[in-house]
Amino acid sequence: MLFEPRSGRLAAWGNALLAGLVSPDEAVLSIVGEDAVHRVAGLPGESGPVGLTLALGRMRALGVSGLRVALPAPGHPLGLSGPPEFNARALDAEEAVVAVGAALGLVPEVTEAGPAGDVHVEVVWHVLPVREAPPADVPSLGEAERELAEALREATVVLTRLDVAGAGPVAEAALSAYRARAEAGREVLAPGYPPRAVRVLSLAQRVDLMVSLAYENGHGGAVAASEIAARAEALRPVERVARRALVAAYNAAVEERERG
Repeated sequence: MLFEPRSGRLAAWGNALLAGLVSPDEAVLSIVGEDAVHRVAGLPGESGPVGLTLALGRMRALGVSGLRVALPAPGHPLGLSGPPEFNARALDAEEAVVAVGAALGLVPEVTEAGPAGDVHVEVVWHVLPVREAPPADVPSLGEAERELAEALREATVVLTRLDVAGAGPVAEAALSAYRARAEAGREVLAPGYPPRAVRVLSLAQRVDLMVSLAYENGHGGAVAASEIAARAEALRPVERVARRALVAAYNAAVEERERG
């Protein structure tokens, strides 16, 4: 399964809406995706949770001109700028959206209910104050693309050397399905994003998929604890590069607009 964080959908389609490239209905449908409903809580001027359409309009009125993504992990506050309370909530959720033009950030709280195959997913985006400062460790698109090319080579070498499932037929089948889905015209990003951002996002998702397969499909030949630890240690920097590239891609529309 491709990694498509909810913060990425919110930022991408929110940016398209703020730029006047899509309608509110189109933006909300794309952000919600397969979830049942999204609401926004803690928005200035609102006494309780509101729907996405109203929330995006309110954010525009508050001066929000763009949305950036943060995908933090322990020891890596990727895309965050503080304060500590917001960073802690974002780290717990492993993702967040930071507004441009207003000191606001949004962190998703996801609730699932129902039997397997019929899960009802609700998302509440909690609005919190953020520090207006450069986000941590976000590369340019060019840097991300160069890092990804190297990471893809490293991941292939590591998985093959450690003889794990991520380098075998299961991985090839998943990657083939990924390529077929991409070639079928799946809209990777919202309107307004440069082609390079689409390319970087697609490659980052492929690298992330390889890493996920390596973790999820057994230990292959790496049966000793030391070998399993070696695999995790080798894949950690590859996973970090993929997350940095995802953030760079989702933030590209804002970065390009700020450059004029």
